[in-house]
Amino acid sequence: MMFPLARNALTSLRILGIQQIRARQSHRKHSPDFHDKYGNAVLAGGTTFCVVAWIFVTTQTGIKWNLSPVGRVTPKTWNDE
Repeated sequence: MMFPLARNALTSLRILGIQQIRARQSHRKHSPDFHDKYGNAVLAGGTTFCVVAWIFVTTQTGIKWNLSPVGRVTPKTWNDE
């Protein structure tokens, strides 16, 4: 259990720090960087590539996707020799 004085001091320091950070960020001139210019295009391109790649893999490569063997597997006959 924290003492009320210490708790109030930590709370006020934390709030003051957040307020100072917000004030610093709002006064800074924001010039567009790479992420501002191309971020959405890169994200859309990557998403499109992944979707197209998975569609190709699932439809064209002929991979068996470990489907259930129920009804397709028959037991071998037992030899008593």
